[in-house]
Amino acid sequence: MKNRIKKRGDIFLYYPELILVVILSIILSFFGVSYAQDHSGHSSLKTSARQEKPEKETTWTCSMHPQIQMPKPGKCPICGMDLIPVAGKEKETKEMPGSLRELTLSPYARKLAEIQTSPVMRKFVSVNVGMVGKIEYDETRVGYITAWVPGRIDKLFVDFTGVTVEKGKPMVYLYSPELLAAQSELLEAIRASRTLKNSKITTIKTTARKSITAAKEKLKLLGLTDEQIREIIRKGKPSDHVTILAPMSGVVIHKNALEGMYVKTGTRIYTISDLTSVWAKLDAYESDLAWIREGQEVEFRVEAYPGEFFKGTITFIDPFINPKTRTVKVRVDVPNNDLKLKPEMFVHAVAKAPVSAAARVIEKPDKKTLPPLVIPASAPLITGKRAIVYVAVPGKEGTYEGREIVLGPRAGDYYLVLSGLKEGEKVVTNGNFKIDSSLQIQAKPSMMSPEGGSGGGGHQMKHGGMSMKSKDEKKKIKMKMDVPPAFVSQAKQLIRKYDELSKTIKNGNIHQIRSKFKEFETQLNSVNKNLLTGHLHMVWMELAMLMRNDAVLGNIATDRDEAMEAFEALTKHINRMKKQYKISLEKGHDNAG
Repeated sequence: MKNRIKKRGDIFLYYPELILVVILSIILSFFGVSYAQDHSGHSSLKTSARQEKPEKETTWTCSMHPQIQMPKPGKCPICGMDLIPVAGKEKETKEMPGSLRELTLSPYARKLAEIQTSPVMRKFVSVNVGMVGKIEYDETRVGYITAWVPGRIDKLFVDFTGVTVEKGKPMVYLYSPELLAAQSELLEAIRASRTLKNSKITTIKTTARKSITAAKEKLKLLGLTDEQIREIIRKGKPSDHVTILAPMSGVVIHKNALEGMYVKTGTRIYTISDLTSVWAKLDAYESDLAWIREGQEVEFRVEAYPGEFFKGTITFIDPFINPKTRTVKVRVDVPNNDLKLKPEMFVHAVAKAPVSAAARVIEKPDKKTLPPLVIPASAPLITGKRAIVYVAVPGKEGTYEGREIVLGPRAGDYYLVLSGLKEGEKVVTNGNFKIDSSLQIQAKPSMMSPEGGSGGGGHQMKHGGMSMKSKDEKKKIKMKMDVPPAFVSQAKQLIRKYDELSKTIKNGNIHQIRSKFKEFETQLNSVNKNLLTGHLHMVWMELAMLMRNDAVLGNIATDRDEAMEAFEALTKHINRMKKQYKISLEKGHDNAG
């Protein structure tokens, strides 16, 4: 036994490294337990800290329809696709968008997009009607010098055209045997009257005086003036030549005869025009005739005087349309006292037509006339007769709502608004295309995609249609898409108005059709939008906006083609409404059941 103990002691004696290893193991074991306990304490603190942080919300949305936002996983109520989670956010109260076309931008995004807005206002504006044409002679101020008697031209006092002449100045020296005989008749009548001056027979005296008067009238008819006739009487002998005087002041624009030329009665020798007043003959397009009136002021310019504008007044509108150019001649009277305007000058003219709220020309705005509703010309994104504007949503900074409106004519820097906006609303005038592009990327209705975008996998987004895969999915979606019976009842009344309009379109005249469109609009406005909530409410606001625009366009249609175009668009939107809300006039086929 002692030997064994001795041997063990020898082991520790001969192997001191072993003793060191044992001691270090004991120390590390002690600190390891202490570290584990401390680490466990820190872990529990971290876990507690995580639990104390506000919980974050996971929102579930559809990849095709980002406007759908749900607190739990499920199916998209529009296309039936599985909802996907969005990055968690701290729980906050978030209002549901009021429109399918609504978009919210951060302050940085607004600055980057350079968003600017302007208010919708009522103010008198003028429609600018552009026309082109040229300067012409005023036909009421053109005079002709003609031969009143046959004869020979012995002298022309004006040798070339373009010469300015004054009224009463000599123009032609004409030899005429016929005029010589007429002068002789006058002188003979005067001599006979003097001879019979002392006669006691009254009848003879009266006859002699009448002969003198008749001879004078004959000379007047042959072109002589009273002064020339008095000169013949003073001289007491006839002349075989007569001087033809200028009948008016003006410019000689045509010289039609030569010296030595024999002329007949009525032969034109000179043409004179008074250029202190000229005409501007303009071509107006057929579509612009609604904005042109007699008495309207026109402003125009010519190439000869850059930067200078001339004014005139419309005095005549041609009753005929040129079948080749589809234009109408418009005559403008222009004062030209300084003679700057020359015939055949090309002109570019603009007629300014003040318009009322009914988009009709008014002669002069007054306090009784309601000004039209207008927006800046940069606000709308034009899509044919309709346009898209983006309106700042009141109370939601940085939020903009897309809206389809009906525009009237453009009036300078403004557009008239016929439907879709109210006075005081603010429309985006700069950055609107960027907002539209963002909506298009998000598959929401936009200018380029009026019904929204489409995603992959063969699912196509249609407001009012759903793509389902199973009966269970249909049941779940139906629960979410149930429509209040009161709304269904009002929608049916709207469909009946549409059916009345459909019959009138086939058989009625344009006045009856417009009246039915107006009745449809009235019925549409009576539908209570507050009966719907959530996504159904947003879809109705979209459809109601589109159908209201259809009704407005139908109400202002000028012919059956325009009315039919509005009706076809309305039919499309009515069908979308029926499909979206599962409404049918047949019993047992709608949500009202």
